Amino acid sequence: MSAKREEQPASKTKKFGKGEREIPHHTQKAKKFYPAEDESKPKKVRKSIKPARPRASLTPGTVLILLAGRFRGKRVILLKHLPQGVLLVTGPYKVNGVPLRRVNARYVIATSVKVDLKGIDEKTVEKVGEEGYFTREKKNQKVGEEGFFKQGEKPEKKKVASARASDQKAVDKALLGNLKQEAMLLEYLRSSFSLRKGDRPHEMKF
Repeated sequence: MSAKREEQPASKTKKFGKGEREIPHHTQKAKKFYPAEDESKPKKVRKSIKPARPRASLTPGTVLILLAGRFRGKRVILLKHLPQGVLLVTGPYKVNGVPLRRVNARYVIATSVKVDLKGIDEKTVEKVGEEGYFTREKKNQKVGEEGFFKQGEKPEKKKVASARASDQKAVDKALLGNLKQEAMLLEYLRSSFSLRKGDRPHEMKF
């Protein structure tokens, strides 16, 4: 059955002197009330979110040079590509002090050196690569009067969670065994990268 269309109320025509004027029905008239503030409407996003495509040189086991952040200049080992569009790397921590951390692929130089990743516990790598692994724990303690006046004193040292420390040891244990088999590789990872006056990075081969 075809749906019946609702008939719109007809407008009236009135004569004003020599001319005529069409007056709309009261239901068709504009509203006298308007909101004082404009109602915010969400913008339509036309661009679709595309999955991140890593560079061909960024393969697991490649030695990378960090260009930004706290550990800039350090050489690290790439472990995995994370779905968030970042890279999971490690120093190892015992070699150069770089722990398991996420790094943006834009602030990284891929070198030609590669490390064998045999023997690494894949379960711990997957556990570290999960989305909520690196989130900080919220502090529930409220600052009282004594804590307020102690803020200018020496800050308390951050305590690393025992689970993170055990994961770090589990990943680095297999890596250290593979690194010791190749000569000068530990010294290469310990050294930091820096540019001096007159260096031409565009002509360098990493």
